[in-house]
Amino acid sequence: MHLFLTLPIIRSNEKGVCKVRMKNRLESPDMSNQMGTLYTVRKKDMPKVGAVLVDAFRNDRVWKRLFDGESRSDRKYRAFFQTPVRYCMKFGEVYGISENLEGLAAWVPGDLADMTLWRLVRSGALRYGIKMGSKPVRKMKRVLKPLPEDRKEIMKRKSYLYLVMIGVESKYQGQGFGGRLLRKLIEKSDREGMALYLETETEEYVHLYERFGFKTAKRITLPVIRLPMWEMVREPEA
Repeated sequence: MHLFLTLPIIRSNEKGVCKVRMKNRLESPDMSNQMGTLYTVRKKDMPKVGAVLVDAFRNDRVWKRLFDGESRSDRKYRAFFQTPVRYCMKFGEVYGISENLEGLAAWVPGDLADMTLWRLVRSGALRYGIKMGSKPVRKMKRVLKPLPEDRKEIMKRKSYLYLVMIGVESKYQGQGFGGRLLRKLIEKSDREGMALYLETETEEYVHLYERFGFKTAKRITLPVIRLPMWEMVREPEA
């Protein structure tokens, strides 16, 4: 299974950032395959969004370390994923395989990648972020602090799309849904001449993304939890 996560960070000022990483299995990058129509995720889907992504990330080691020892963890886990999805509904795009949300992907333009307090309020995402509680949010800020700094440096002066998350519910994994979602983003990237940016913490998935044209821009070790993270870029094809 493929994992690709970017965790939400919420700060109390305009420079705040909210991020998430996600889980999913990718298949052949053959762009000539029939895409089919994807479902545009809506506000009414938010309860299902939380349930699907909690299931998709049930074995993610970074996620587990960030929420280790937390009480009412199920509620916080759901909010952890609902926050960036709700944000992307306002400022980017969120697609599911179908209305059943077997899998979903969310992205935003690079100039809107920083989830500031004002943007969280405008998007309606703040109501979900608050449910995570202050302790895990403070830990996320420490652990994920290098990510927005690296992204801005790597992508400076570039027009790009930031893949915030991509995930498939466990019972639907291995059916090519992750690849369908990723190809939707790649087609938009190539059509509009915009680069793509993502982060992943698993080396196996680095190789999978390379099959879709991504290249590693930087490998770092996350502070506090001491786990690796690969920051990857894909340039648009003519």
